[in-house]
Amino acid sequence: MTRDAGDNADVTVVVANFNYGRYLLEAVASLRNQEGGAPHVVVVDDGSSEPESLAALDALEADGIEVQRQANRGVCVARNAGLARVQTPYWLVLDADDRLAPGALAMLRSALEDDASIAFAFGYMRFFGDMSGVVRFPAYDPYRLLYRHTIGLTALARRSVLDATGGYDPHFPHYEDWELWIHALAHGLEGRRVDAVTLEYRRHAGTKFTDDRGNYRAAWAALRRKHAALYARRDELARRSAMGPGGRALYRMFWGPRPVPAAVEGALQRMLWRPRR
Repeated sequence: MTRDAGDNADVTVVVANFNYGRYLLEAVASLRNQEGGAPHVVVVDDGSSEPESLAALDALEADGIEVQRQANRGVCVARNAGLARVQTPYWLVLDADDRLAPGALAMLRSALEDDASIAFAFGYMRFFGDMSGVVRFPAYDPYRLLYRHTIGLTALARRSVLDATGGYDPHFPHYEDWELWIHALAHGLEGRRVDAVTLEYRRHAGTKFTDDRGNYRAAWAALRRKHAALYARRDELARRSAMGPGGRALYRMFWGPRPVPAAVEGALQRMLWRPRR
């Protein structure tokens, strides 16, 4: 779907940064170069101290990008500070070390405009950096979402998601994006997957992905406690799943406790998504 220049003016993208100055300009460039024109970009710096980040922030401000600086309080608080400035009908978050794939906003917007019943749209995720490969998330399935993070960080969402959830819960330092989509589901707000890469996720030694994986079971337990009423509706959501009874049972037994140790899973990922040389 080809859009006229300037159509993305009704999208706000919040970029949270903490000492990622070496990547930040690349992340913002991926937004400004989107088909349909640049969205409104808000960069929230969460107390960076490295000179490279401070220089990148100064350069962005000089170039007309809205920059908000705050003391270090964590990624949830940083994103929420940016989301508090959203005055557009659509919003999206992007981490400072990642990139929005070319054409992503056009594809995600098309899904939302084609179906008023969905609240957000997401796509596949491509690793780059220390790993190379594509994570093809399954089609949106509320039952799957109870047991596995099947959406990822970056989705284009309507304002209704922000109004219903209040944004990211600071009590979830790990898998805070999973909690957001679970919270949306609890309010009856659901999504749709588009069959294309929309997020380019940089894998490197400092990535949050590894830290989150090591805290998976604690995060999943916290999800079940906070959203106990939603998990009590498991049978209702199961009836809407494309998986049969056996598939659902296996899915629940594996992805709930996720028995493979994080270190083993990490080693398998490095073998599977070894970067091309």
